[in-house]
Amino acid sequence: MKMEIIGPLLLSIIAGLSTLIGCIFIFLKVKRIGEFIVYSLSFSMCIMLFVSLFDLLPNSLNTIFNNYGLLFGIIISILTFLLGYLSIDKINKKINKKNKDNSSLYKIGLLSMISLMLHNFPEGIAVFMSAYTNISIGIKLCIAIMLHNIPEGIAIAVPLYYGGQSRGSAIKMTLVSGLAEPIGALLSYIFLKDIISNVLLSYILIFVAGLMISLSINDMLKEIIKYNKKLYMILGILTGLFFFLLLSLL
Repeated sequence: MKMEIIGPLLLSIIAGLSTLIGCIFIFLKVKRIGEFIVYSLSFSMCIMLFVSLFDLLPNSLNTIFNNYGLLFGIIISILTFLLGYLSIDKINKKINKKNKDNSSLYKIGLLSMISLMLHNFPEGIAVFMSAYTNISIGIKLCIAIMLHNIPEGIAIAVPLYYGGQSRGSAIKMTLVSGLAEPIGALLSYIFLKDIISNVLLSYILIFVAGLMISLSINDMLKEIIKYNKKLYMILGILTGLFFFLLLSLL
C-alpha cells in the first residue's frame, strides 16, 4: 500500500469506527427503559434531521445549482430526494415480510443501519479525498464526522438491543454501518478516483438525506409518540440540538 494513502485511510477508519461508541448506551443499567428509549431515539432523530436539513442538503444543493442552474437543479434535486424518501418505505415493507414477528424497535434499528451505511459510504469518500489532498482539512473533517457518528451509533444499537437483539448482534450491526466509511474510502481510491466528483457526491448525499428524513419522521417519531413520554422526547430533542450546534462550530 502506498504511503500517501495510509493517513487518509486511517482517518476514514477512525471516523467510521466511532459509530461503535454509541454502543456504550446498551451496557448502561437503565431502570426506566421506556424513558431511556424515548430519550435516545429523540436525540438520534434530532441529529439525523438536522444533519440532513442543515448539512447534507444545503451543501449538495449549492453544488448542483452551480453546475446545472437553478431550474434544472431544483427538478433533479427534488427527484433524487424523493427517491431516497420513498426508498425507506420499500425497504420497510421488505423487512416486514421477512421479519413479521420482530418489534418495531428492531425494524427502526435495521432501517437506521441501512440508511447510515449509505450515509457513511460517501462520508468515507469525503474524508479520504480531503485528507489525500490536504491532510489538515481531512483531520478536521474526520473529527466532525466522528462526533456525529456517535449518535448514529445510538440510533442503531439502542433500538436493536431493546427490540430483542443481543448486545453482540447490536454491536455487529453497528460495526457494519461504521465499516461503510473505510470501504467507501478504499473504493474511491481503487475505482472512483478518476470519476468521483462533487456533483456525484451531492446526488448521493441528497438521496441519503431523503432516507434519513423519512426514517426520522415516519418511523422514529411514530415510535417515540407510542410511549407517550413527552418530557423525555423534548429533553432528547434539546440535547440533540445542543450537540448539533456544537458540531457546527467545528
